[in-house]
Amino acid sequence: MSITPERKQELIKEYGLQEGDTGSPEVQIAIITERVKNLTEHLKEHHKDVHSRRGLLMLVAQRRSLLDYVRRKEEARYRSLISRLELRR
Repeated sequence: MSITPERKQELIKEYGLQEGDTGSPEVQIAIITERVKNLTEHLKEHHKDVHSRRGLLMLVAQRRSLLDYVRRKEEARYRSLISRLELRR
């Protein structure tokens, strides 16, 4: 269910604003999106796993608040990020 360290480094390189950037909202949102995708696949097979479903809802809420932050700060960055991650909005 969690992402591998290699995949996490790939996301950091792809969405980071500079080398070793792990704290920018874009990187955080990309990592959370990957975790959401993994949890969604897990819940398709284990539909009675209520604890993981709660974790999924918390991750989605955290991603939503980060996306709202980026949208408030810079609309163009938000639109770019939404299209790159292929999120519905």
